[in-house]
Amino acid sequence: MAEVLLEVCVDSLQSLEAALEGGADRIELCSALGLGGLTPSLGLMLAAGAATVPVYALIRPRSGDFVYDTADLVVMRADIDAARDCGMSGVVIGASLADGSLDTDMLEALVLHSDGLGRTLHRAFDLTGAGMPAALELAVDLEFERILTSGGAPAAIEGVARLADLFGWAGGRIGVMPGAGVTADVARVLAAKLPLTEIHGSCSAMVPAWGDGAHLGFLPQRLTSAHQVQAMKAAVGRG
Repeated sequence: MAEVLLEVCVDSLQSLEAALEGGADRIELCSALGLGGLTPSLGLMLAAGAATVPVYALIRPRSGDFVYDTADLVVMRADIDAARDCGMSGVVIGASLADGSLDTDMLEALVLHSDGLGRTLHRAFDLTGAGMPAALELAVDLEFERILTSGGAPAAIEGVARLADLFGWAGGRIGVMPGAGVTADVARVLAAKLPLTEIHGSCSAMVPAWGDGAHLGFLPQRLTSAHQVQAMKAAVGRG
């Protein structure tokens, strides 16, 4: 069985350190995972630039949908420049049209601007529905390294059948990286059902709000756990 690479998604320095301690093979760096992930801060990218494994920065300038205009593109280009300057190995990008299909023009512009960096197509792909085969071909044509996907389902465990289709359609031309709700137990099931080469998760646990902050509206946060990273690696035969 091929070795399965573990990408851990983190949105803080504490989580980054835990992911590295646990043995993550690659990092997806972002902020605000509670919003689905946004572009990480300059300071966090600078800190992550010293990591001993590849780090890919999420380029998502705002919460909500992935339908972007020219102003959004200006911001994303600047964020890609910052990621490159901070030593990131790659970027995680995506863009949609209002009907859920991929925005070819926007993706071409982002790909051109990220020349020399690795590229992952994020879960904008999961909005394409029946257009997934065509979306995969577009990702291949634009030379993405991989697609982060749940198979169009809310969680990867629910999208196993479509994930299996995606591996078949990809035919080794592009990576298919299952993500969304992936725990060690889920990873074990996916590894048994799919020809995994890489898998994505936050490997996190809930941490209560500090002190008496809850009554001020400070929310509990999820932080990556080194033990959870180790458990995920063991689940896919790496522990």
